[in-house]
Amino acid sequence: MFAASWWASKVRQFGRHLVARVSEDERAELAGWLTPSQRALFDGMPVADRRHGLDVVARLRAAAAGDDRELLLAALFHDAGKGRRIHLWHRVAWSLGEWAGAWVHEVASRLPGGREAMATLRDHAERSAELATAVGCTARTAALIRGAAAPAAPAAAADARAAALLHDADEAS
Repeated sequence: MFAASWWASKVRQFGRHLVARVSEDERAELAGWLTPSQRALFDGMPVADRRHGLDVVARLRAAAAGDDRELLLAALFHDAGKGRRIHLWHRVAWSLGEWAGAWVHEVASRLPGGREAMATLRDHAERSAELATAVGCTARTAALIRGAAAPAAPAAAADARAAALLHDADEAS
């Protein structure tokens, strides 16, 4: 199944979720490259997803992808579609379902609020791409967001590397 490194990654993500913060300096830095509507989308995301998006952007910049604005926007907004109704237990159930199988998602779906949450998590890449497009991101950014959830099927072969970079940075953050 999944290696110990997968579990270690999920434990790190759990811990980061609990202590997630975005500093005023980070928000101010975003003002230099986001439009007002993009800043509003970012500010409307749960703090853990904002922190995660910033961490993915930082990983991409460290991987020398820092000049690809569309990729950086995809990194920042790739989880925007999760929204505020997704709680920590939903995220844990989703991750456990990745490890143990879809039956975990089915069980979680039977709990109050679980059905909608599991559907949201399943479909969040598409919703994130729609939200990004609605705030002026390009079709390429939207395709990269969709590709982050399924890197084997990026929108264009030329973006396969960018989608893979985004996916890897997402998994590592």
